[in-house]
Amino acid sequence: MKKATRQQTKTHNSKLVLKIIYDQDQVSRADIARITHLTRTTVSSLVAEIIEDGLVEEVGYEPSKGGKPGTLLSVVDDSRHLIGIDLADSEFRGGVLNLRGKVKYRLNLSVNDQDGEAALELVFRLVDELVAAAGSPLLGIGIGTPGLMDPQHGVVRRAVNLGWRDLPLRDLLETRYNLPVYIANDSQVAALGEYTFGRTSSSSHLAVVKVGRGIGAGIVINGQLYWGDGFGAGEIGHVRVVEAGERCRCGHFGCLETVASSRAIIRQVQALAQSNPDSVLRQFATTPEAINTDMVLQAFETGDEALQTVIAEVGHYLGIAVANLVGALNIQRIVIAGSLARFGEALLDPIRREMKRRSMDILADETCVEASNLGRDIVIQGAAALLLTHELGIV
Repeated sequence: MKKATRQQTKTHNSKLVLKIIYDQDQVSRADIARITHLTRTTVSSLVAEIIEDGLVEEVGYEPSKGGKPGTLLSVVDDSRHLIGIDLADSEFRGGVLNLRGKVKYRLNLSVNDQDGEAALELVFRLVDELVAAAGSPLLGIGIGTPGLMDPQHGVVRRAVNLGWRDLPLRDLLETRYNLPVYIANDSQVAALGEYTFGRTSSSSHLAVVKVGRGIGAGIVINGQLYWGDGFGAGEIGHVRVVEAGERCRCGHFGCLETVASSRAIIRQVQALAQSNPDSVLRQFATTPEAINTDMVLQAFETGDEALQTVIAEVGHYLGIAVANLVGALNIQRIVIAGSLARFGEALLDPIRREMKRRSMDILADETCVEASNLGRDIVIQGAAALLLTHELGIV
């Protein structure tokens, strides 16, 4: 343990003051001093520097309390822009966001089952266009990627769906763009996005189960992402739930992803459409091979009974995973995110039923399972939250 240097102390206090202004939306210097226990002189000096950096501005006066009213400070939301990227689905999604997580510009590029070097080139193309679209100085690049990550070194240890192994993605991007880059698993990033920009909650604990092309869980404990000893906390998509099941892309058999991911749904639904020429799916896809999750959702919303059964079965398997989270962590707020969250209560109800059937009653009854309200932007916003955390100390 070493005593902090004067510069380290100043940097810490500056981030603390900025976080108070960000969290309070509008606050006076006097209130900042009261909340932080810093002297008014220190606060005034730090605020002056933050204003000079363009991050904060004076926006008016607080109501008078008998003396001179204090000047209110607020973060300038568009003083910096952030690039957030989601690499976890059938298309790479990216956005330019402001400091409040509002997406100012978005871009999607179809993956078309590209992997390896081709997938990396697609990432470069995506970032190239997003950098060009930014309207304010860029704070950096945040990325949510599928697979097992080493976030400390920015290395993708293994991303089965992209064919990446030990890819130094952070170094490649920082060298190319000369910007700070932060990378984490997409489910972990989604959890940070939900915690920062999702529905407000008094709890500082949260688990997000992200279900799309892959399946994973992101875990927030005491307001901090829980990584696990090998950074693999939440890798529930490759836990076996079906004995003697189908072979997974990870090499094992019967993994959760083989029965509950968007790929698993599409395989089942393609078989249904192939065996039944009168299937409602024929209204949305010319051939079974053309079916995607958007079409499945459209057909599902017509009330097709076969699709209702498919989604209920997916919920059953996800409920097994959620029950294990409840028993292991006893986190009382579990959020379902990703492309399959769009199926709403039809997916959530069987998840809740299976969770209650497989968990202790007292734990299950105290657990809320709900869908995220952030939609498809959850990873993009979580990637922006990574930047806010590491660069500005806001989250």
